[in-house]
Amino acid sequence: MDTATPCSAVALTYGTRKNGGVLASLSLTGNVTHSRRVFAAIDYLMKEAGVDWSLISGIGVSLGPGSFTGLRIGMAAAKGLAAATGKALLGVSTLDSLAAKCFTDRLICTVLDARKKEVYAAFYRCNDNEFSKRISDMAVLPPEKLAAVIDEPVVLIGDGAKGYGDLFRRLLGEKVSFAPAQLHEPSASSLGILAGEKLEAGDLLDVASAVPVYIRSSDAELNLLQKKLQAAEKNIAHQ
Repeated sequence: MDTATPCSAVALTYGTRKNGGVLASLSLTGNVTHSRRVFAAIDYLMKEAGVDWSLISGIGVSLGPGSFTGLRIGMAAAKGLAAATGKALLGVSTLDSLAAKCFTDRLICTVLDARKKEVYAAFYRCNDNEFSKRISDMAVLPPEKLAAVIDEPVVLIGDGAKGYGDLFRRLLGEKVSFAPAQLHEPSASSLGILAGEKLEAGDLLDVASAVPVYIRSSDAELNLLQKKLQAAEKNIAHQ
C-alpha cells in the first residue's frame, strides 16, 4: 500500500523484479482521506482477486518521503494488519518505488513535491540487469538547487517533475527528459515488487517500532548531495 501522496494505491503482487508479477492493483486520487478508503480498497482487491490472508506472505508499505499525514495513516494501517495477521511487515521508499518504473541508461532522478517550494529527490542508475539502484541519499531541497547539481543527461520522474517541469526545462535545457505522464504517480505495484525483494532478503520491519521516513535535510547535508553523488559514481566505476 502507498499513501505517501494524495493517491491511495494498493496492489497484490508476487515475487521480485526478476521473476514476479502483479495480480491486481487499484489507485484512487481525490479528496477522500486515506483512512476512509485504504481498508476498503484492500478488502475489495482481495475479494476480486480471490485471495485470502492465508495466501499473503507480507505487507509492504511506503516509508516515505511524502505527506506526513498520509505516511502515518499508511504505516498505522500496515502495522495493524501485520499485528493482526502475523504477516511480515516490509517498508519501501516512495522514491525507490518511483525509480523502479524507469529503464534507461541516463541518470534517473525521482522528484516528489514536498510543498513549501521544495521537492524530495534522489538519484539512481540502472544496473546490468536494467534494475534501478539508488546512488545518493534522499534529500529535500528547492527544485532550483536540485537542478544545480545535475550536470549530465537525466530522466525526471514524480509529481514534482511534472509540477516544476517548466523550471527544469529552463534550467537544464537539453539535458532533461521526463518519464511518461502515467508513471509520475507512486505505484503500489512497483512498491509491492520491491517489498517482495525485501521479503526474499529477510529485510523486515519490526512491527512495534517501525516509523515512516521524514526527510528534512540541513544546509550542510544539501551541500554534500553532489559530493556523495560523485563519490557513488566513482565507486560504481571501480566495481
